Amino acid sequence: MLVRVLLVRRLERPDWAWVQAWFADEVLDRELGPLDTDWLDHVLADVLADPAVDPARRRTGVGAEALTAVTAWPGHPPAEGWIAFVDPDNAPAFAFFAALGWAHEGLDDAMHRFRR
Repeated sequence: MLVRVLLVRRLERPDWAWVQAWFADEVLDRELGPLDTDWLDHVLADVLADPAVDPARRRTGVGAEALTAVTAWPGHPPAEGWIAFVDPDNAPAFAFFAALGWAHEGLDDAMHRFRR
């Protein structure tokens, strides 16, 4: 039996190199890219944006485990819930949130809106 232990922490500027390397993946870059320093500054300002999985670990369950760990992380500022916006052309992300039981609330500003 494989047991994973996930460490949840804030993204830090030194993480930029390995995050950028993931976006060499064509699918990830198409769906969530391109990344730039404006994106990095946005995320470093305490905004959870563009959750992604290392392309080498797709479809292993690590994405669901990571999202569960992040939403349960006691270090996150208090929130009344979680919202995810999914591009209408991103069928894998739509299926991901639906499979995790997030409620699809329709389109919001041309994006699928999910709530947990």
